[in-house]
Amino acid sequence: MVLRIKEVVRERGLQLSDLATMLGINRVSLSQQINGNPTVETLQKIAHALNVPISELFERSDNDTIGIIRHKGKSYDINSIEDIKKILAEIENVNINL
Repeated sequence: MVLRIKEVVRERGLQLSDLATMLGINRVSLSQQINGNPTVETLQKIAHALNVPISELFERSDNDTIGIIRHKGKSYDINSIEDIKKILAEIENVNINL
């Protein structure tokens, strides 16, 4: 499986140095862990620091839906078409109630 940690970090508007600081390690150590064979424990720590499920750190197949929607300062994670529908309904509901 291919890791997409760097991509997730960028999606969050961060740099690897920011993630390293969050993990309490230096950037070189983080790069070595990411480019080597990170343990499940390391992946869990990274996922926790980025506030994403661990599955988000792995590349998905082309058939998957994935993304982030930012609307009025709030970020929504998209992992399926159903997520998109729920988020749209929530946004529409908030706009109707205003």
